[in-house]
Amino acid sequence: MAGVVDADTHIIEHPGMWELFDPELYPRRPVLASTTDNSVYGHNNQVWLIDGVAVPKRFGKGSAIVAVGGSDAEEARTDIAKAVRYITDATARVSDMDKRGVDAEVVFPTLLLGYLPVEVDLEVAICAAYNRYLAKAWEQGGDRLRWVVVPPLRDIRASVREIETARDHGAVGVFFRGVEGERSLAESYFFPVYEAANRLGMAICIHTGAGAPEITKVFDRSFSHNLPHVRSLPLFAFRDLVAHKIPERFPELRIGFIEASASWVPYVLHHLERSSGAKLNAGGDADAAMEWGPKLFSDYRLYVAAEADEDLAYLLTHIGEDNMIMGSDYGHQDQSKEEGMVGVMRRKKSIAPAVIEKILCENPRRFYGL
Repeated sequence: MAGVVDADTHIIEHPGMWELFDPELYPRRPVLASTTDNSVYGHNNQVWLIDGVAVPKRFGKGSAIVAVGGSDAEEARTDIAKAVRYITDATARVSDMDKRGVDAEVVFPTLLLGYLPVEVDLEVAICAAYNRYLAKAWEQGGDRLRWVVVPPLRDIRASVREIETARDHGAVGVFFRGVEGERSLAESYFFPVYEAANRLGMAICIHTGAGAPEITKVFDRSFSHNLPHVRSLPLFAFRDLVAHKIPERFPELRIGFIEASASWVPYVLHHLERSSGAKLNAGGDADAAMEWGPKLFSDYRLYVAAEADEDLAYLLTHIGEDNMIMGSDYGHQDQSKEEGMVGVMRRKKSIAPAVIEKILCENPRRFYGL
């Protein structure tokens, strides 16, 4: 039987990653900067300094909590070994999978979850260095350690080049946030990226992240946490991609919605059904041709990463048992020292064991093309 695939884990970017920077732009690489620790920033007083901008913004409107590799706070962590979080030792990362009962994992970024307020040429260089680092990690760790390429989406040609190179070096997906800058993911601007992923058999991975700076600047994390500007954006992408039937343009493309939970699915499907003009018949079923349930996910090759503590039995009636996947957020969250995602799922009584194995093993393999 195929083993568990952890569909969402993370690396913490660290100064060593930027040693792979384009030599011409090396002086502009991200560097660590610090402030005093007896200020509003507290122990999170270290940031990346990128072209004179402190990333992340730690306090007030537009603020975020982002792990910074090499900072005092991140260096002091004892829950997961530094070499595992930073993937400076890929074999140790693979060994940790055994402790978690995981056969393979897919790695997403941390710093690069958010939109970088830098010039396009620097964004290209940052993404390229990140992707080179993960390619090297895959070479050392093998096929159990897979990753998602981060394209510099303000330069579509450079994005396609990064995707094509990454596909031959262990990448299985292409990273997106639910909104990219000021663009909906349904805009034709992104079609060359979708075409490349479609051609290469790579998944489009729409992960939570502060991708829309005009939205981000409205919210103060101390009031709103990360719901409005980080976790809600994949919902916007789902709505637009489905409403504009983008999956029909790319017949092999698989699209996943990662780390936004899955409890939003019934709400967004209800909105889509109402806005499509579908009317309900006496039995409460839509008369329109579009079926707003598992058939939609199957036909459009849409996957949703659920969380183990959601009402999965109910959500499966909307998503279907072949299109739900699950990730642990390992690297950000530690699930190696206590019962984690795998143990919790396999103890569930509300779902048939065969369906649990689909969620943990078969579905993520199909989604990522493993």
